[in-house]
Amino acid sequence: MENFIYVLKPVRSTFLHDSTEEEQNIVSEHFHYLQNLNKEKTVSLAGRTEQAEFGIVILKTESLQHAKEIMQNDPAVKKNVMTAELYPFLIALN
Repeated sequence: MENFIYVLKPVRSTFLHDSTEEEQNIVSEHFHYLQNLNKEKTVSLAGRTEQAEFGIVILKTESLQHAKEIMQNDPAVKKNVMTAELYPFLIALN
């Protein structure tokens, strides 16, 4: 198993304060998606900065391709509420 991290950024800097009801519903889907992956032990950690400038998701998967599929199927990414970039990630301390 390998570790990966994806960094999420909202599509606009004011998102935390002016998101629509539809966007809020998508963020809720995003949270439940990550929550389910956490229960499966695929997501090790997920969170965001206090003002939501960006968030991170740390994954443990068998391949880069699988990590990419997880990221691309994240409702916030799939429904264009957030952008995401994926990186291989080495955990130094846990």
